[in-house]
Order: sequence, then C-alpha cells, then structure tokens
Amino acid sequence: MSMTPLESALPLERYRRYLSVLAQAQLDPRWRAKVDLSGVIQQTLLEAHQAANQLRACDDGQRLAWLRRILANNLTDELRKWTTEARDARREVSLEQRLAESSQRLSAWLAGDDPSPSTTIQHEEQTLRIVAALDRLPEAQREALMLQHWHGWSLAQIAEHLQRTPAAVAGLLKRGLQQLREQMTQESRG
Repeated sequence: MSMTPLESALPLERYRRYLSVLAQAQLDPRWRAKVDLSGVIQQTLLEAHQAANQLRACDDGQRLAWLRRILANNLTDELRKWTTEARDARREVSLEQRLAESSQRLSAWLAGDDPSPSTTIQHEEQTLRIVAALDRLPEAQREALMLQHWHGWSLAQIAEHLQRTPAAVAGLLKRGLQQLREQMTQESRG
C-alpha cells in the first residue's frame, strides 16, 4: 500500500522556529520592517517540501545544513529587493556561513564550559530545543538576547533600539538567559 503525499512528507514544520531565529539573528533589526521574514521562511519550507525525496535520505545535521543554505539564498534574494547593489557571491557565502555559525552559537550559548554533544544528531536536536525555548521567551528578552549575542550590539545600542534604559536591558538579558537555562534544565529532566 502506497503512502499519501501527506503521510510521506517530512515533518518540516518543526524547523519553522529554527529558521525564524536564524533569520532574525542575521537580519539587522532596522531592516525587519521592510523584509518579510515569514515569507522568506515559508519559501524555504516550500523548497524543502519540494525536495522532500532528497531530504528524506539526510540525517538531521545534513537537513539543517541544507535548510540554512536555502534560507541564506532566500534572505539574500529578499534583501536584494531592497538594495541597489549588484549580486555579490561573497555576500551570499558570508550569509550562509553566518547562518551556520549562528546555529552553532545556539548550542554553545547555554552550554558554557560544558563539552559539546558527542554526536551531530544530539547537537542538532539540542539546537531545535534551544530555539523552541528562545521562542517561548517574552519578546523583549528574546530581542535583547539576539541583539547582543548575534548582532554584537552594546547595552546602549540595545537600550536605544528598545527605548529602555541600559539597566533595564541588562535585566532583560539576565532574566532571558536565566529562563533559557531553566527551560533547558527542566526539559532535560523531563
């Protein structure tokens, strides 16, 4: 008996939050009003669905690498709509590399001095759990953490962007990181 297309489809929806966090991490917040991130992510998932037969043979690590590459291409295409610069292959490679680095930083973010996971699958599964935990944070905490850890913004820059005091931003960062660690600890116990 053959499977229906729905039954044979990969569970790609589980990667939506992962792609969203990576896209937000790479896009300067000043561009967010212009760039349709949800459309970029939807296009990435559509392309993954169209390549489902190829992706089915991949392990999670290979699948995430493929998704990051497609996301980088789609983000570059979307940004090109808003800029007048000619296509520059170095910028596209750089964005792809930055997305891969962001994925690695997600796991290292909470690990501190702990050794990294022993297998790629464990690493990628943990990354997806971190993304889910990050997604559950209040928006201001998530935004502050992403601006500091991915964009390298100072407290003063984040405070200006969020229209808060530097002390308030420091509190957002501290509480956000603490909540992420607590969520990850609870999840590992449960």
